Amino acid sequence: MFMWYRAVSGNERKTFWACFSGWALDALESQMFGLVVPSLIAYFAISRGEAGLFSSATLVTSALGGWFAGALSDRYGRVKTLQIMIVWFAFFTFLAAFVTDYYWLLALKALQGFGIGGEWAAGAVLMAETITSQYRGKVMAIVQSAWAVGWGLAVILFSVTFSLAPENIAWRIMFAVGLLPSLLIFYVRRHIQEPEKQIAAVPKNEDRQPIASALFGIFSPSLIRTTILGGLLGLGAHGGYHAIMSWLPTYLKVERNLSVLNSSGYLAVIIFAFWCGCMASSILLDKIGRRFNVALFAVCCVITVRIYLFVPLNNTQMLFLGFPLGFFAAGIPASLGALFNELYPQQYRGAGVGFCYNFGRILSSVFPFLVGHMSASMSLGSAIGIDASWAYSIVVISVLLLPETKGRDLKQINPDGQISEK
Repeated sequence: MFMWYRAVSGNERKTFWACFSGWALDALESQMFGLVVPSLIAYFAISRGEAGLFSSATLVTSALGGWFAGALSDRYGRVKTLQIMIVWFAFFTFLAAFVTDYYWLLALKALQGFGIGGEWAAGAVLMAETITSQYRGKVMAIVQSAWAVGWGLAVILFSVTFSLAPENIAWRIMFAVGLLPSLLIFYVRRHIQEPEKQIAAVPKNEDRQPIASALFGIFSPSLIRTTILGGLLGLGAHGGYHAIMSWLPTYLKVERNLSVLNSSGYLAVIIFAFWCGCMASSILLDKIGRRFNVALFAVCCVITVRIYLFVPLNNTQMLFLGFPLGFFAAGIPASLGALFNELYPQQYRGAGVGFCYNFGRILSSVFPFLVGHMSASMSLGSAIGIDASWAYSIVVISVLLLPETKGRDLKQINPDGQISEK
């Protein structure tokens, strides 16, 4: 599985670690909020629906950040954009530690989301253009597994902080730690090179295309079908994931009556399974192709989620079923980095990847909010299960309408998105 690491160049390995670390830190900062939702509800005296707005606001701004940062990377370069976005999301997470008002926290959460979406877009394209085509699917999926690493760090930080500090202070300490990811900027500035093909594609300042052209070129007649289907795929992938993971800690604590440490144990199983799912996807991407890999994991997600939340299980059974829940949830995002990069030509790749992966977050932001409101008239578990099932069904339909991209050479993709013959 890791033989590729010895086969690639030193620059490819350094870029891998930069993108892996950046995505892990994204996860650390993002998952903090999901873990402290019960504390925020108590501190600010808000409803579950109002708490759901934290996730929804982040999804909306992540979409805008991913699209804008992708276009920015098309115009100014991948590495420079990556640096800006890392500092952005770390700074606004840190500021959240000092708020005393619900609406200020909501605003800071939205600003944090802009940087998280932007970091993924710039990092995903940087990695795809740096790594050799032979290992692209495998490496992109492994980079995605960094989400499990950051998620695990968030759970550890959560368990330690809430064990040592009062609840009304512990969540502030967690957000204050959010400034640490900005230190990654020093590694990026010193070690990471702009991909050669991107250097050749970015003209001098006076000849660069306007930012609007970079943003909206993905809606040209030759690319609009790809963009719409890619956006729907992102909608389903994020809608299903966030409907489950934004509310899972609250579900385990409120409806399953698990203590903080016990709920962390359940999450540990799911997080480990998420990492394993990314590893499995890294192999299957090149075995069965991008499309069928996504469809397979999405169908398995629907089945597993409905069993996990609708079947009356005891705590031990839930613990064991948590593994396939996390495993299958991982396979979809682990596939999207390679798939989306292989759909777009050089001059629109950043905007296209950023839009497809992130823009679905705007509509998918409805899912966490809807779960919160639906739980007023039904159990929280039922609300999560219904919303997630619909979201993953969208994934299956949209991905099967896209072309298979396994083995594509990025240099062969024409401006109209078609493959040129050498």
